[in-house]
Amino acid sequence: MANTSKTSAADVALAEELIDFIQKSPSMFHTAATIRTYLDEAGFTYLPETAAWEVRPGGSYYTCRNNSSVIAWKVGEKLNDEASSYHFQLAASHSDSPTFKLKTACELDGPSSYLRLDTEAYGGMIDYTWFDKPLSLAGRVLVRDGARIESHLVSLDRDVALIPSLAIHMNRAMNEKFSPNRASDLCPIMSAGDCTVGTVDALVAEALGVAPEQIVARDLFLVNRQRACVWGAASEFVSSPKLDDLACAFTSLKALLASDSQRDVSVYCCFDNEEVGSNTKQGAMSTLLADTLGRINAALGKDEEALRRAIAGSMLVSCDNAHAVHPNQSDKSDALNRCVLNGGIVVKEAANQKYCTDAFSRAVFAAVCADAGVPVQVFANRSDMAGGSTLGNLSNTQVSMHAVDVGLPQLAMHSSYETGGTRDVALAIAAVKAFYDADVRIDGADGATLA
Repeated sequence: MANTSKTSAADVALAEELIDFIQKSPSMFHTAATIRTYLDEAGFTYLPETAAWEVRPGGSYYTCRNNSSVIAWKVGEKLNDEASSYHFQLAASHSDSPTFKLKTACELDGPSSYLRLDTEAYGGMIDYTWFDKPLSLAGRVLVRDGARIESHLVSLDRDVALIPSLAIHMNRAMNEKFSPNRASDLCPIMSAGDCTVGTVDALVAEALGVAPEQIVARDLFLVNRQRACVWGAASEFVSSPKLDDLACAFTSLKALLASDSQRDVSVYCCFDNEEVGSNTKQGAMSTLLADTLGRINAALGKDEEALRRAIAGSMLVSCDNAHAVHPNQSDKSDALNRCVLNGGIVVKEAANQKYCTDAFSRAVFAAVCADAGVPVQVFANRSDMAGGSTLGNLSNTQVSMHAVDVGLPQLAMHSSYETGGTRDVALAIAAVKAFYDADVRIDGADGATLA
């Protein structure tokens, strides 16, 4: 499969905006905050889960759970017209990426005068990619001030740690086989002797302008500080930490903001905790989506029967990146169902239902993209290789509807530094925007009309 288009200045500009989005999102809490900034600037109204909701046709709104998951929606101006069919059109991505989380007691004193960090894996990262890179810390911190305990975002935004490799002279077989032990080999060093236990809280307290003793709890994660960039002789590549899945969080957000659907409710979801199974109060398997759709329905003055009918006529686009053909190991990809960088958004399918795509949802999404002149690629795993899973099917256990799994093609998924195609950023935005703009009328599983 060959690409015939060339990367444009506009493609590069969007990829640079993606990089800026990712750099502002060093943890899932920062991702949610960055998304909220986009929504606020676009005039969306924030509706806290603890408040009463007022929702009207023509309005744009969002809510947030745990400060790490966001759902936003735009209600069509003509939602209640006779020609309209009340339903939801949704796109969902996730705010988290594989990394290492600091334990509550996180400072290892020694050996000798070293100060190291005690961490545990969050998600399924490629461990060796975390060695010999400048690292920082980011997340949320709970601070007590008298009777009040408040959550604060924190990002040290400087190089404070590193996981050093062992010299090859001390392990001559390193290039033959290397399987690091997460309890002993992957402990970042913070000091060679100048710092002592208590340094983490001291650094965080300084960043927040509070006293260290006011810090009562923290969710802090390692952050790869390697510079993200657009690169290549023709600027064809974009490389950054967290492309999986912030590339989808960004492109589907841009698509929602650019869309103008008048006859449905367009919904953007960005869930936390996909990398660890989604089975949390703010994950795709939580009640968050069901709660939100139910409250939107009630605020619009509709009954439970209307909600059930609307959900049955709705469709979800689950957005999580896909594996592009590897330039040095192309045999790892299926001979026919493979995708390439800068070839456009990818529809993913698996017979074991790890992806939510079926013939119905594929047909609808492909038709929407075809009508908009947007290219679509296909992906399936080799039949002798187990693939991953994503949030589409997990979300469907709570709110069941037709759904298709899509993503941007990329290399080195779950590395601390991943690579995608520059042009795919714009193509993904165009594809998801086309879906939002289309008025998809679903008739059970018998057919669908693109009104």
